[in-house]
Amino acid sequence: MGRSSGRFFFFLLLLAFALMAADLYSAKVRDGRAYLSLILTPLQWIVDVPSRVAGEVSEVVVDRSLLLKENAKLKAEALQLERKVQQNDALRQENGRLRSLLKGSQRVDEEVVLVELIGVNPDPFQHQVIINQGSENQVTMGQPILDAGGVMGQVTEISHYTSRVMLITDARHALPVEVNRSGFRSIALGKGQLGELELDHVPDTADIDEGDLIVTSGLGGRFPRGYPVATVSEVIRDPGQSFSKVKIKPTAMLNKSRHLLLVNLPARPSDPPEEEQE
Repeated sequence: MGRSSGRFFFFLLLLAFALMAADLYSAKVRDGRAYLSLILTPLQWIVDVPSRVAGEVSEVVVDRSLLLKENAKLKAEALQLERKVQQNDALRQENGRLRSLLKGSQRVDEEVVLVELIGVNPDPFQHQVIINQGSENQVTMGQPILDAGGVMGQVTEISHYTSRVMLITDARHALPVEVNRSGFRSIALGKGQLGELELDHVPDTADIDEGDLIVTSGLGGRFPRGYPVATVSEVIRDPGQSFSKVKIKPTAMLNKSRHLLLVNLPARPSDPPEEEQE
């Protein structure tokens, strides 16, 4: 078996040398080789098809993978840019509110302190918020709280580092007010609705109209006179009733404001000490 293989290999070797010699010295053999190459070309192309297809598929897969990665990267960058835009917009809005608050503080004669709202009472029947200053910051009971639009409420509970503020719309809150145009005095009562107050016992003949500005009257000693409170939204006069129903809308943004003004009221003069009995 091994001898036959050796003879066959020797025969093929001689044949190869013979063909090389014939190709070198015979033009007919070269022409035949050209025709044979022409016949084998389609076969070579067919044999090469899987390799070329595999290469193209590989390029497509690689290109698609790169595109997917690039797309994911661009999406991430777009989200980052959108987040920055949103933050910048929030900062612009906050700066606008602070500028409005600064303008509001310029209308107040008393000393004011900037405080921040840090909590809201979740009870829908109690309109209360929490601010970030307390007894350690010399906050006292009854101190008025304002925003850029007007009166928001007053301090009703104090802890070391926070205070609770009752809003003017709380159903338990009452605020002495007057009509800025005519000077008519009344009491603004909370109704438990953020967007509405009501004036108490307004005579049918009172000089009050829709659009009138309602300000603090200064009576009661808690709120100094002249702070904006609300505007008259509706006056309902019933000929059969002695009193009109007057609805007013708060000028303060009770459910939006975050930075507030805490008004430091001047200390009341204390009573002179009694003389000692001898």
